[in-house]
Amino acid sequence: MDINLLNKLLSSFLREDIGRGDLTSESIFKPDDSGTAHLVARQSFIAAGAEMVAGRVFIIQNSRITVSAAAADGERIEPGDRLLTVSGPVIDLLKAERVALNLLQRLSGIATLTSTFVERVKNYPVLICDTRKTTPGLRMLEKYAVVAGGGRNHRFNLTDGVLIKDNHIAACESIKKAVQRVRNHIPHTIRIEVETDTLAQVQECLESGVDIIMLDNMSPEMMAEAVEIIGGRAIIEASGGITIDTVEAVAKTGVDIISIGALTHSAPACDIGMDWTIS
Repeated sequence: MDINLLNKLLSSFLREDIGRGDLTSESIFKPDDSGTAHLVARQSFIAAGAEMVAGRVFIIQNSRITVSAAAADGERIEPGDRLLTVSGPVIDLLKAERVALNLLQRLSGIATLTSTFVERVKNYPVLICDTRKTTPGLRMLEKYAVVAGGGRNHRFNLTDGVLIKDNHIAACESIKKAVQRVRNHIPHTIRIEVETDTLAQVQECLESGVDIIMLDNMSPEMMAEAVEIIGGRAIIEASGGITIDTVEAVAKTGVDIISIGALTHSAPACDIGMDWTIS
């Protein structure tokens, strides 16, 4: 996590939610009223961001708030378990509540879905990886949650690596031409990945000396044939519409990486509440 960026993000989220002030809480409580609150699970899931994200939201809201008993990233949580305890001014606990819960629910949902995929292919030498299909503004946090769930990160942004996709190829007319242009432009230290959807394109990648070949939206049968053709001459990534029901079949083909956009764009939020008492 880039802590400076994280602090800016969380501060902006608080500003968005609080606006010019919490009209309800500031009408009911005095500034010196204090209390202790617990963020509590209502269901089973894998935790992500309890201390690093949710706890930081409370502290940014008011540095007098203390945070303790945080659940570890990747920890299995059961209904009734406490993920975080916060103590401080009641008004500020309430101001930070919704932002902290929204993020913790979202990140834990991503970690939980990722963990489900990782568990399904645990008997195969393959990595479960995310994509750039993230919520704008939340990419760093969502990719953090993927790692908490046992997955790995793909590119964080377009400067992280070369990935020649179908539209690059269509506009450039061929894989060979696109690869050559890229190779003439980038440092020799950067790998080149190309997206393919036919076996002919896989062969063209091999002839062009591509480092990573993505098999996009191929059937497991076609993937297995592609893996045999590649024969260890490139890293192989499978992608495109892979679900929890199909991921094991994809892993059996012998690919090295399985990238899944659903980890971040379709993970359901976990049910977490805040229970507290005024001291």
